[in-house]
Amino acid sequence: MSLSLPPAPFWRSRPGIAVGMLLVIALFYFAREHFAHISLLLPYAILLLCPLMHLFGHHHGGHGHHHGADNTSKGDDKG
Repeated sequence: MSLSLPPAPFWRSRPGIAVGMLLVIALFYFAREHFAHISLLLPYAILLLCPLMHLFGHHHGGHGHHHGADNTSKGDDKG
């Protein structure tokens, strides 16, 4: 009976870790060198995040998504 383990994902291997470190260094360099340009776009990025959070945020929290026969939640006082 041989116990074979699945192969490790790429990001857990030595080359994957090296690529990840290089990406972090490159992103830090990019952000550091271009901060003046990026900072001008931050207000627009915040405005863009509002509709994106609205679209993708409604899948959590249970807005009218009642599955099953029991429609009452455990902590609901309304009954």
